[in-house]
Amino acid sequence: MESTFATTGRLTARQRQLVGELLELFLAEGFSDLTLDDIAARLGCSKRTLYALADSKEQLAVRTVRYFFKKATEQVETAIARTRSPAARVTRYLEAVAAALRPASQQFLRDLDRQAATREVYEQNTVAAAVRVRELIDEGIRAGAFRQVSAVFVGEVVTATMRRITSGELGRATGLDDAQAYAELAKLVVAAISR
Repeated sequence: MESTFATTGRLTARQRQLVGELLELFLAEGFSDLTLDDIAARLGCSKRTLYALADSKEQLAVRTVRYFFKKATEQVETAIARTRSPAARVTRYLEAVAAALRPASQQFLRDLDRQAATREVYEQNTVAAAVRVRELIDEGIRAGAFRQVSAVFVGEVVTATMRRITSGELGRATGLDDAQAYAELAKLVVAAISR
């Protein structure tokens, strides 16, 4: 698996700054319509500098998307770290997923879906998030805060919903953006499993 920028450990201060600016650019405008020349001009660097980060535009997009999801995962886990109530943990987790996705423009999300490698990164993170929700539900059941429900079943429903969110189907059907859909999913899940 390719490393993200964050795990290479060998970036200069300027390269770390560029990675942050690159992520902001991609989140705001997407990446499929940008050429390496466009990116270099927008970031005020040379194409050679970009090639030091990745060997191609596709690899640059994949690494940036991985970096985005790594940062989002850290943000989400930090959001629930001090939360003790099982219901609040599930709600906070899905709300934090929504908050982490909020900076992503519709163009960025469409571009994720258009490129197989970035779509795969999004799908992997969706599955990981659904597994985490299942773990949180299991914890709540063991603590007696949730009804005896099949955490696997609820997790599968959450996974299916997350996939519909990821694909854009849910947004087209409801008019909700991804962040709003995750917030609604949180309300639904907690209402369904609470005692």
